[in-house]
Amino acid sequence: MPTDPTIIRDLARAHGLDIITDSIVINELGLDFQVAIAEAVDGRSWVLRIPRRPDVSARAAVEGRFLGAVAPHLSVAVPDWQFHSKDLIAYPLLPGTPGLTIDDSGAPQWHFDVESPEYAASLGSVLAELHTVDPAAVRDTGIPEFSPTEVRQRKREDIENVAAEFEVAPDLLRRWTAWLDDDSYWPSFSTVTHGEVYPAHQLMDGPVNLSILDWTTAAIGDPARDFMFHHASVSASAFENTSARYVEAGGRTWPRFAEHCGELYSTSPVELGLYALQTGDPEHMSAARIQLNPQN
Repeated sequence: MPTDPTIIRDLARAHGLDIITDSIVINELGLDFQVAIAEAVDGRSWVLRIPRRPDVSARAAVEGRFLGAVAPHLSVAVPDWQFHSKDLIAYPLLPGTPGLTIDDSGAPQWHFDVESPEYAASLGSVLAELHTVDPAAVRDTGIPEFSPTEVRQRKREDIENVAAEFEVAPDLLRRWTAWLDDDSYWPSFSTVTHGEVYPAHQLMDGPVNLSILDWTTAAIGDPARDFMFHHASVSASAFENTSARYVEAGGRTWPRFAEHCGELYSTSPVELGLYALQTGDPEHMSAARIQLNPQN
């Protein structure tokens, strides 16, 4: 990936975006894209996303179509891809600042109070907006669509595929099997979802959501995908406040919704394992082995 700002400047200029070299700030945290923020000569600030692998570009085309379709249905801002090619995606900088960043030592830095009632109200409202979008409005974009039965079967297959390639702790396999086999955990409906709603993808004004980034994993499927990180990050009462606001704003839950979010989050090592198998990167493979079998 380019680390020399002049290379990024030249890439942007080749696409018709004239940015100032000294303004470029590079963020290497993204798994699929290198991200840079830069100022153009006209004073506007831009986000530049540079694909790390060829397969990312193909999936990005779906994301771009989805963003155009979903934006009119949301009160929060989403990226407006004004430049899009296999080498570069660029959009004007969105309002707000990240709710979560990583410092130079790798430690998470939270920039608002995740327990606050204001945040619960804001997040609950935003997710209700997203989850009540008619799937017909975004279906033609090409995002994946899964019925409740397909969501569950796909998760079962993902676990089986990862367990075939990695050693998985027996207690994790028992936990996941019990969850998959119990109807009471699972939703009976699908919604439009972002897939990775957590504060690093949320641009905030204090506790209030202004924008949401990185819609690469958008799908029609399990609404709990957009709640699982929140469930893992806050107290039970804060999660209940968010869920209550979500229902008030039109969202749907079910009796074991919160427990399902917890079980879904527990399969995060499976997602890492799938990603490691996709990339073949030794560091990703090592991290997946550790998370899938912590006792080793």
